[in-house]
Amino acid sequence: MTNDVLQDSTLSRLVEAALMEDIGAGDLTSDAIFGDDDRSRAVIVAKQSGIVAGFDVAAMVFEMSGIDGRMVLHARDGDQVNEGKVLSEIVGRTKGILRGERIALNFLQRMSGIATMTRTFVDAVAGTHAKITDTRKTAPGLRALDKRAVSLGGGINHRFGLDDMILIKDNHIAVAGGIQTAVERCRVHMLSRNIKANIEVETTNLAEVEEALTCTCVRRIMLDNFSPGEMRKAVEAIAGRVEVEASGGIRLENVRAYAETGVDFISIGALTHSVRAFDLSLELTPDNGLPTSG
Repeated sequence: MTNDVLQDSTLSRLVEAALMEDIGAGDLTSDAIFGDDDRSRAVIVAKQSGIVAGFDVAAMVFEMSGIDGRMVLHARDGDQVNEGKVLSEIVGRTKGILRGERIALNFLQRMSGIATMTRTFVDAVAGTHAKITDTRKTAPGLRALDKRAVSLGGGINHRFGLDDMILIKDNHIAVAGGIQTAVERCRVHMLSRNIKANIEVETTNLAEVEEALTCTCVRRIMLDNFSPGEMRKAVEAIAGRVEVEASGGIRLENVRAYAETGVDFISIGALTHSVRAFDLSLELTPDNGLPTSG
């Protein structure tokens, strides 16, 4: 599971790479129009309602882009905001603000979009036992930020990477020759290397569920691409002996039906792999020297 706060060094590397990708040898347009001492004031405005996330990342973007100024927040990560809300003010060097604008908005829009979509799913299953969780279907290099955004939206994080837990999926089972063989190999491997990790097994039908239940070291069973009716039967068969995760084919319009089967977790890849960017804008004006509120 991802840490709540990224290491500063990790975050700075992400931001530095993003800025280098965008700026290259320099901002030809801003360098031609503005001088090094020109200063401006910018506001970031929400163009839709939802959950916002990523302000610490945006602040680092502007710091590293050379604004020589400050960013004052009027909302915090995880806040529900309405359309038209001024989220932050930035005062500093005009060229620095413009160098950081697109990258800061890219991070904010992606993270806020993930957080907003997550909250929509969380609200859809409210009152049930089920918790909404993410997957490893994240943007390469941005997994820590994607998963943080899921948490800010009210979801929980599944494994952060391959070293977090053992998840025996269909391809493992197919090549190993069956669930019991795959689980036993994992058990022996962990025992021989003193590895402490939970084991989850993916199943695709009730027969596989029964086979997984014979393996006493399994802690969670994933029900992959089950219908709600099939899933309810599987949950009844499992009878609380292990945790149950629903996965596959689950959308906003049917997530409630899956939640009501009694599963513990519902994993949604779309939280991060099909995110719709949160609509934000940055509006820039000359700095008139007035103090920034906050």
